[in-house]
Amino acid sequence: MRWLNTKELRSTISALFAVSTAPPSAQEQADKLEVIRRKMLALAALTSSPRSEALARRIRYAVSVESLWFSRGELMGQLAKIDGEAAARERVDALGKLFQELLPRGLHARTSPLDGSYRSSRPAED
Repeated sequence: MRWLNTKELRSTISALFAVSTAPPSAQEQADKLEVIRRKMLALAALTSSPRSEALARRIRYAVSVESLWFSRGELMGQLAKIDGEAAARERVDALGKLFQELLPRGLHARTSPLDGSYRSSRPAED
């Protein structure tokens, strides 16, 4: 007979150690969305091509944080053309931190093969 359900125990422990913060209000979310939008538009303005102009329009008229989140990939592609992939990734990663409180749980940046921590977490090849 099991006395404790491990799933319940895990959620209880994480609830004890989690920092409890109230979710941002609608006005705070709108303000943060505008900050992200301005920063993304500033990065999109670094390139000049019909594709980057179309991207800038999509960023300017995006209605949700999710649509801005999914625009990061194309923005990185445009930036990589002028600065290289590593520099573009650094700029886009800096944007990712602004999205933290606004995104649903399933939408967060994953580790990248370009990240040093990714390589160190992989088992050594013999």
